[in-house]
Amino acid sequence: MNPEFDRFNPGRGADINPTNRFERLSIETTFDHLEEEESLERAQRSLTTEYLRDETQSIVSHTDSPDIPFEWSINPYRGCLHGCSYCYARTFHEYLGFKAGTDFETKILVKTNAAELLKRWLVKNVHNVKPITLSGVTDPYQPAERKFRITRECLEVMETAHQSVCIITKNALVLRDLDLYIKMANRNQVHVAISLPTLDRALARKMEPRASLPAQRLRTIEKLSEAGIPVKVLIAPLIPGLTEEELPSILKAIKSAGALSASPIILRLPGAVQPIFFAWMERYFPDRVKKVEQRIRSMKGGKLNRSEFGLRFKTEGNYIGQVKQMFRVFSNKEGLVQHLPPLDSAGFQPENLGISHKKAKKTKPADKDQLFLFDLE
Repeated sequence: MNPEFDRFNPGRGADINPTNRFERLSIETTFDHLEEEESLERAQRSLTTEYLRDETQSIVSHTDSPDIPFEWSINPYRGCLHGCSYCYARTFHEYLGFKAGTDFETKILVKTNAAELLKRWLVKNVHNVKPITLSGVTDPYQPAERKFRITRECLEVMETAHQSVCIITKNALVLRDLDLYIKMANRNQVHVAISLPTLDRALARKMEPRASLPAQRLRTIEKLSEAGIPVKVLIAPLIPGLTEEELPSILKAIKSAGALSASPIILRLPGAVQPIFFAWMERYFPDRVKKVEQRIRSMKGGKLNRSEFGLRFKTEGNYIGQVKQMFRVFSNKEGLVQHLPPLDSAGFQPENLGISHKKAKKTKPADKDQLFLFDLE
Protein backbone atom coordinates (compact mmCIF):
# COMPACT_ATOMS: atom_id res chain seq x y z
CA MET A 1 0.00 0.00 0.00
CA ASN A 2 1.18 3.52 -0.75
CA PRO A 3 2.77 4.81 2.48
CA GLU A 4 1.15 8.16 1.81
CA PHE A 5 -2.27 6.63 2.42
CA ASP A 6 -1.05 4.99 5.60
CA ARG A 7 0.36 8.27 6.79
CA PHE A 8 -2.82 10.28 6.23
CA ASN A 9 -5.14 7.34 6.87
CA PRO A 10 -8.07 9.24 5.34
CA GLY A 11 -11.71 8.30 5.63
CA ARG A 12 -14.24 7.95 2.85
CA GLY A 13 -15.39 10.63 0.46
CA ALA A 14 -19.09 9.80 0.87
CA ASP A 15 -20.83 10.39 4.19
CA ILE A 16 -23.99 8.63 2.98
CA ASN A 17 -25.05 5.62 0.93
CA PRO A 18 -28.25 6.72 -0.87
CA THR A 19 -30.90 4.20 -1.82
CA ASN A 20 -30.30 2.54 -5.17
CA ARG A 21 -32.87 4.02 -7.55
CA PHE A 22 -33.55 0.55 -8.99
CA GLU A 23 -34.39 -1.05 -5.62
CA ARG A 24 -37.67 -0.93 -3.70
CA LEU A 25 -36.15 -1.68 -0.31
CA SER A 26 -32.86 -0.39 0.99
CA ILE A 27 -30.93 -0.22 4.25
CA GLU A 28 -28.74 2.86 4.56
CA THR A 29 -25.65 3.31 6.69
CA THR A 30 -25.19 6.89 7.85
CA PHE A 31 -23.02 8.63 10.42
CA ASP A 32 -25.55 11.29 11.43
CA HIS A 33 -25.33 10.23 15.08
CA LEU A 34 -21.63 11.05 15.22
CA GLU A 35 -21.03 14.65 16.20
CA GLU A 36 -17.26 14.85 16.25
CA GLU A 37 -15.19 14.91 13.07
CA GLU A 38 -12.70 12.44 14.50
CA SER A 39 -15.51 9.97 15.25
CA LEU A 40 -16.79 10.26 11.68
CA GLU A 41 -13.33 9.59 10.25
CA ARG A 42 -12.94 6.58 12.53
CA ALA A 43 -16.32 5.16 11.51
CA GLN A 44 -15.56 5.62 7.82
CA ARG A 45 -12.18 3.92 8.11
CA SER A 46 -13.84 0.94 9.78
CA LEU A 47 -15.68 0.12 6.54
CA THR A 48 -13.99 -2.84 4.86
CA THR A 49 -12.95 -2.57 1.22
CA GLU A 50 -14.07 -5.59 -0.81
CA TYR A 51 -12.47 -6.53 -4.13
CA LEU A 52 -14.76 -8.76 -6.20
CA ARG A 53 -13.94 -10.59 -9.39
CA ASP A 54 -15.73 -9.05 -12.37
CA GLU A 55 -16.55 -11.85 -14.78
CA THR A 56 -17.31 -9.63 -17.74
CA GLN A 57 -16.72 -11.17 -21.16
CA SER A 58 -16.17 -7.84 -22.92
CA ILE A 59 -13.56 -5.26 -22.05
CA VAL A 60 -13.58 -2.53 -24.71
CA SER A 61 -16.62 -0.26 -24.48
CA HIS A 62 -17.98 1.79 -27.36
CA THR A 63 -19.79 5.11 -27.12
CA ASP A 64 -21.43 7.25 -29.77
CA SER A 65 -22.41 9.99 -27.34
CA PRO A 66 -21.79 13.53 -28.64
CA ASP A 67 -20.77 14.48 -25.09
CA ILE A 68 -17.76 12.15 -24.97
CA PRO A 69 -14.53 13.00 -26.86
CA PHE A 70 -13.52 9.37 -27.41
CA GLU A 71 -15.15 6.35 -29.04
CA TRP A 72 -13.45 3.35 -27.36
CA SER A 73 -12.51 2.87 -23.72
CA ILE A 74 -11.36 0.28 -21.18
CA ASN A 75 -12.24 0.33 -17.48
CA PRO A 76 -10.19 -2.27 -15.57
CA TYR A 77 -12.12 -1.51 -12.36
CA ARG A 78 -15.66 -0.60 -11.38
CA GLY A 79 -15.91 1.46 -8.23
CA CYS A 80 -12.99 3.50 -6.93
CA LEU A 81 -11.15 3.83 -3.64
CA HIS A 82 -10.10 7.42 -4.34
CA GLY A 83 -13.42 8.44 -2.79
CA CYS A 84 -14.18 11.68 -4.67
CA SER A 85 -17.62 12.82 -3.53
CA TYR A 86 -18.32 14.49 -6.87
CA CYS A 87 -17.50 11.48 -9.10
CA TYR A 88 -20.12 11.01 -11.82
CA ALA A 89 -19.13 7.31 -12.06
CA ARG A 90 -20.86 6.64 -8.75
CA THR A 91 -24.17 6.25 -10.58
CA PHE A 92 -22.80 3.33 -12.60
CA HIS A 93 -22.55 1.28 -9.41
CA GLU A 94 -26.33 1.27 -9.14
CA TYR A 95 -26.56 -0.82 -12.32
CA LEU A 96 -24.54 -3.49 -10.51
CA GLY A 97 -26.97 -3.72 -7.60
CA PHE A 98 -24.83 -1.54 -5.32
CA LYS A 99 -25.24 2.01 -4.09
CA ALA A 100 -23.54 5.17 -5.24
CA GLY A 101 -22.29 6.27 -1.81
CA THR A 102 -19.95 4.29 0.39
CA ASP A 103 -20.61 1.15 -1.71
CA PHE A 104 -18.80 2.81 -4.61
CA GLU A 105 -15.69 3.17 -2.46
CA THR A 106 -15.86 -0.15 -0.64
CA LYS A 107 -17.03 -2.64 -3.29
CA ILE A 108 -14.50 -2.58 -6.13
CA LEU A 109 -14.97 -4.93 -9.07
CA VAL A 110 -11.75 -6.15 -10.69
CA LYS A 111 -11.66 -7.36 -14.30
CA THR A 112 -8.95 -9.98 -13.85
CA ASN A 113 -9.24 -11.29 -17.41
CA ALA A 114 -9.04 -7.84 -19.02
CA ALA A 115 -5.70 -8.34 -20.79
CA GLU A 116 -6.77 -11.61 -22.43
CA LEU A 117 -10.08 -10.11 -23.52
CA LEU A 118 -8.24 -7.11 -24.92
CA LYS A 119 -5.90 -9.31 -26.98
CA ARG A 120 -8.82 -11.05 -28.60
CA TRP A 121 -10.71 -7.82 -29.19
CA LEU A 122 -7.73 -6.23 -30.94
CA VAL A 123 -7.32 -9.23 -33.24
CA LYS A 124 -11.02 -9.29 -34.09
CA ASN A 125 -11.17 -5.54 -34.71
CA VAL A 126 -8.08 -5.29 -36.86
CA HIS A 127 -9.78 -2.86 -39.27
CA ASN A 128 -11.18 -0.60 -36.55
CA VAL A 129 -7.97 1.14 -35.58
CA LYS A 130 -8.67 4.07 -33.28
CA PRO A 131 -7.18 5.22 -29.95
CA ILE A 132 -8.49 3.56 -26.79
CA THR A 133 -9.02 5.60 -23.63
CA LEU A 134 -7.91 4.08 -20.33
CA SER A 135 -10.25 4.76 -18.69
CA GLY A 136 -13.49 6.60 -19.34
CA VAL A 137 -15.17 5.98 -15.99
CA THR A 138 -13.08 4.98 -12.94
CA ASP A 139 -9.38 5.68 -12.47
CA PRO A 140 -7.15 2.93 -13.95
CA TYR A 141 -4.45 3.78 -11.39
CA GLN A 142 -6.57 3.75 -8.27
CA PRO A 143 -4.95 2.06 -5.21
CA ALA A 144 -6.20 -1.41 -6.26
CA GLU A 145 -3.87 -1.28 -9.27
CA ARG A 146 -0.83 -1.68 -6.99
CA LYS A 147 -2.11 -5.12 -6.10
CA PHE A 148 -3.83 -6.36 -9.25
CA ARG A 149 -1.82 -4.68 -12.05
CA ILE A 150 -4.71 -4.98 -14.51
CA THR A 151 -3.92 -1.63 -16.12
CA ARG A 152 -0.28 -2.64 -16.51
CA GLU A 153 -1.29 -5.90 -18.22
CA CYS A 154 -3.59 -4.07 -20.65
CA LEU A 155 -0.83 -1.57 -21.45
CA GLU A 156 1.59 -4.38 -22.17
CA VAL A 157 -0.90 -5.81 -24.67
CA MET A 158 -1.39 -2.43 -26.35
CA GLU A 159 2.32 -1.69 -26.48
CA THR A 160 2.97 -5.07 -28.10
CA ALA A 161 0.23 -4.49 -30.69
CA HIS A 162 1.25 -0.84 -31.24
CA GLN A 163 -2.25 0.24 -30.24
CA SER A 164 -2.55 3.96 -29.47
CA VAL A 165 -3.94 4.88 -26.06
CA CYS A 166 -5.02 7.87 -23.96
CA ILE A 167 -4.61 7.63 -20.17
CA ILE A 168 -6.75 9.58 -17.68
CA THR A 169 -5.71 9.48 -14.02
CA LYS A 170 -5.16 11.48 -10.85
CA ASN A 171 -2.70 9.04 -9.31
CA ALA A 172 1.08 9.26 -9.39
CA LEU A 173 1.15 5.47 -9.77
CA VAL A 174 1.05 6.13 -13.52
CA LEU A 175 4.84 6.62 -13.31
CA ARG A 176 5.28 2.95 -12.52
CA ASP A 177 4.58 2.20 -16.19
CA LEU A 178 6.89 4.86 -17.59
CA ASP A 179 8.92 2.19 -19.41
CA LEU A 180 5.89 1.30 -21.53
CA TYR A 181 4.91 4.91 -22.12
CA ILE A 182 8.37 5.80 -23.41
CA LYS A 183 8.19 3.02 -25.99
CA MET A 184 4.72 4.11 -27.07
CA ALA A 185 5.66 7.79 -27.15
CA ASN A 186 8.53 7.00 -29.53
CA ARG A 187 5.81 5.85 -31.95
CA ASN A 188 3.50 8.76 -31.10
CA GLN A 189 0.94 6.36 -29.64
CA VAL A 190 0.26 7.67 -26.14
CA HIS A 191 -1.17 10.72 -24.37
CA VAL A 192 -1.54 11.08 -20.60
CA ALA A 193 -4.16 13.33 -19.01
CA ILE A 194 -3.67 14.19 -15.34
CA SER A 195 -6.69 15.41 -13.39
CA LEU A 196 -5.85 18.34 -11.10
CA PRO A 197 -8.76 20.34 -9.66
CA THR A 198 -6.82 22.22 -6.98
CA LEU A 199 -3.32 23.04 -5.75
CA ASP A 200 -4.51 23.36 -2.16
CA ARG A 201 -3.24 20.34 -0.22
CA ALA A 202 -5.90 20.54 2.49
CA LEU A 203 -8.73 20.97 0.00
CA ALA A 204 -7.43 18.12 -2.16
CA ARG A 205 -7.39 15.77 0.83
CA LYS A 206 -11.04 16.62 1.47
CA MET A 207 -12.10 16.43 -2.18
CA GLU A 208 -10.18 13.28 -3.13
CA PRO A 209 -9.32 11.47 0.13
CA ARG A 210 -7.15 8.69 -1.30
CA ALA A 211 -5.79 10.20 -4.49
CA SER A 212 -2.27 11.60 -4.93
CA LEU A 213 -1.72 15.08 -3.50
CA PRO A 214 -1.38 18.08 -5.85
CA ALA A 215 2.40 18.31 -5.40
CA GLN A 216 2.73 14.66 -6.38
CA ARG A 217 0.66 15.21 -9.50
CA LEU A 218 2.81 18.15 -10.52
CA ARG A 219 5.91 15.99 -10.11
CA THR A 220 4.18 13.31 -12.16
CA ILE A 221 3.52 15.80 -14.95
CA GLU A 222 7.16 16.87 -14.80
CA LYS A 223 8.56 13.33 -14.98
CA LEU A 224 6.22 12.31 -17.80
CA SER A 225 7.08 15.42 -19.78
CA GLU A 226 10.80 14.97 -19.26
CA ALA A 227 10.42 11.44 -20.66
CA GLY A 228 8.79 12.78 -23.81
CA ILE A 229 5.21 11.84 -22.95
CA PRO A 230 2.63 14.41 -24.14
CA VAL A 231 0.68 15.51 -21.06
CA LYS A 232 -2.65 17.26 -20.81
CA VAL A 233 -4.14 18.50 -17.55
CA LEU A 234 -7.85 18.25 -16.87
CA ILE A 235 -8.90 20.86 -14.34
CA ALA A 236 -11.63 18.51 -13.25
CA PRO A 237 -13.93 19.16 -11.75
CA LEU A 238 -14.06 22.91 -11.62
CA ILE A 239 -16.46 23.51 -8.73
CA PRO A 240 -18.21 26.88 -9.14
CA GLY A 241 -18.03 28.93 -6.00
CA LEU A 242 -15.18 26.85 -4.59
CA THR A 243 -12.24 26.32 -6.97
CA GLU A 244 -12.57 28.62 -10.01
CA GLU A 245 -10.30 31.25 -8.44
CA GLU A 246 -7.41 28.78 -8.66
CA LEU A 247 -7.46 28.67 -12.48
CA PRO A 248 -4.56 31.12 -13.03
CA SER A 249 -2.30 29.45 -10.44
CA ILE A 250 -3.09 25.94 -11.71
CA LEU A 251 -2.33 26.91 -15.31
CA LYS A 252 0.96 28.50 -14.29
CA ALA A 253 1.98 25.49 -12.21
CA ILE A 254 1.22 22.88 -14.84
CA LYS A 255 3.02 24.86 -17.52
CA SER A 256 6.09 25.01 -15.31
CA ALA A 257 5.82 21.25 -14.83
CA GLY A 258 5.83 20.67 -18.58
CA ALA A 259 2.19 20.12 -19.54
CA LEU A 260 1.35 21.00 -23.15
CA SER A 261 -2.39 21.36 -22.87
CA ALA A 262 -5.21 22.01 -20.42
CA SER A 263 -8.99 21.88 -20.30
CA PRO A 264 -11.45 22.78 -17.53
CA ILE A 265 -14.33 20.38 -16.92
CA ILE A 266 -17.25 21.81 -14.99
CA LEU A 267 -18.74 19.80 -12.12
CA ARG A 268 -21.53 17.37 -13.12
CA LEU A 269 -24.02 16.04 -10.58
CA PRO A 270 -26.06 13.20 -12.09
CA GLY A 271 -28.55 11.22 -10.01
CA ALA A 272 -27.35 10.06 -6.62
CA VAL A 273 -24.17 12.16 -6.89
CA GLN A 274 -26.21 15.22 -5.94
CA PRO A 275 -27.03 14.24 -2.34
CA ILE A 276 -23.55 12.75 -1.87
CA PHE A 277 -21.82 15.92 -3.05
CA PHE A 278 -24.00 18.29 -1.05
CA ALA A 279 -23.62 16.14 2.08
CA TRP A 280 -19.86 16.57 1.55
CA MET A 281 -20.33 20.33 1.13
CA GLU A 282 -22.39 20.55 4.33
CA ARG A 283 -19.61 18.73 6.15
CA TYR A 284 -16.67 20.83 4.98
CA PHE A 285 -18.07 24.08 3.54
CA PRO A 286 -21.56 24.70 5.00
CA ASP A 287 -21.23 28.44 4.38
CA ARG A 288 -20.76 27.89 0.63
CA VAL A 289 -23.51 25.38 -0.10
CA LYS A 290 -26.05 27.92 -1.34
CA LYS A 291 -23.45 29.77 -3.39
CA VAL A 292 -22.25 26.60 -5.12
CA GLU A 293 -25.79 25.41 -5.80
CA GLN A 294 -26.87 28.76 -7.22
CA ARG A 295 -23.90 28.93 -9.55
CA ILE A 296 -24.46 25.39 -10.79
CA ARG A 297 -28.10 26.19 -11.53
CA SER A 298 -27.09 29.41 -13.31
CA MET A 299 -25.05 27.32 -15.76
CA LYS A 300 -27.59 24.53 -16.25
CA GLY A 301 -30.79 26.41 -17.01
CA GLY A 302 -31.94 26.32 -13.40
CA LYS A 303 -31.13 22.62 -12.93
CA LEU A 304 -28.40 20.85 -11.00
CA ASN A 305 -27.73 18.52 -13.92
CA ARG A 306 -28.69 17.99 -17.54
CA SER A 307 -28.75 14.40 -18.74
CA GLU A 308 -29.83 14.86 -22.36
CA PHE A 309 -27.37 13.66 -25.00
CA GLY A 310 -25.40 16.60 -26.31
CA LEU A 311 -26.16 18.73 -23.25
CA ARG A 312 -24.46 16.91 -20.40
CA PHE A 313 -21.35 19.10 -20.51
CA LYS A 314 -23.01 22.22 -21.91
CA THR A 315 -23.05 25.36 -19.79
CA GLU A 316 -24.53 28.81 -20.26
CA GLY A 317 -24.90 32.16 -18.55
CA ASN A 318 -22.82 35.15 -17.49
CA TYR A 319 -20.98 33.45 -14.66
CA ILE A 320 -19.59 30.54 -16.68
CA GLY A 321 -18.85 32.96 -19.52
CA GLN A 322 -16.55 34.87 -17.17
CA VAL A 323 -14.87 31.64 -16.04
CA LYS A 324 -14.27 30.53 -19.63
CA GLN A 325 -12.83 33.93 -20.49
CA MET A 326 -10.49 33.76 -17.51
CA PHE A 327 -9.35 30.32 -18.64
CA ARG A 328 -8.71 31.54 -22.20
CA VAL A 329 -6.70 34.54 -21.03
CA PHE A 330 -4.43 32.64 -18.67
CA SER A 331 -4.03 29.52 -20.80
CA ASN A 332 -2.96 31.73 -23.70
CA LYS A 333 -0.61 33.59 -21.39
CA GLU A 334 1.05 30.32 -20.38
CA GLY A 335 1.15 29.02 -23.95
CA LEU A 336 -1.09 26.05 -23.27
CA VAL A 337 -3.07 24.61 -26.17
CA GLN A 338 -6.44 22.89 -26.01
CA HIS A 339 -5.54 19.75 -27.92
CA LEU A 340 -2.47 17.51 -27.98
CA PRO A 341 -1.00 16.39 -31.32
CA PRO A 342 -3.06 13.54 -32.87
CA LEU A 343 -2.01 10.00 -32.10
CA ASP A 344 -0.59 7.76 -34.83
CA SER A 345 -2.70 4.63 -35.30
CA ALA A 346 -1.20 3.64 -38.64
CA GLY A 347 1.41 1.39 -37.02
CA PHE A 348 -1.16 -0.94 -35.43
CA GLN A 349 0.24 -4.51 -35.52
CA PRO A 350 -2.19 -7.01 -33.90
CA GLU A 351 -0.20 -9.88 -35.40
CA ASN A 352 2.41 -9.18 -32.72
CA LEU A 353 0.01 -10.71 -30.20
CA GLY A 354 0.41 -14.16 -31.72
CA ILE A 355 -3.32 -14.88 -31.99
CA SER A 356 -5.06 -15.65 -35.27
CA HIS A 357 -8.48 -14.20 -35.99
CA LYS A 358 -10.04 -17.68 -35.97
CA LYS A 359 -8.67 -18.40 -32.53
CA ALA A 360 -9.88 -15.12 -31.05
CA LYS A 361 -12.83 -16.74 -29.31
CA LYS A 362 -14.47 -15.85 -26.04
CA THR A 363 -12.57 -16.90 -22.97
CA LYS A 364 -14.13 -19.37 -20.55
CA PRO A 365 -15.93 -17.61 -17.70
CA ALA A 366 -14.36 -17.95 -14.26
CA ASP A 367 -16.01 -20.25 -11.73
CA LYS A 368 -18.94 -18.54 -10.05
CA ASP A 369 -17.57 -19.14 -6.56
CA GLN A 370 -14.31 -17.35 -7.29
CA LEU A 371 -15.03 -14.18 -5.37
CA PHE A 372 -12.12 -12.76 -3.50
CA LEU A 373 -11.74 -10.27 -0.73
CA PHE A 374 -8.70 -8.21 0.10
CA ASP A 375 -8.08 -5.42 2.51
CA LEU A 376 -5.33 -3.30 0.97
CA GLU A 377 -5.54 -0.52 3.52
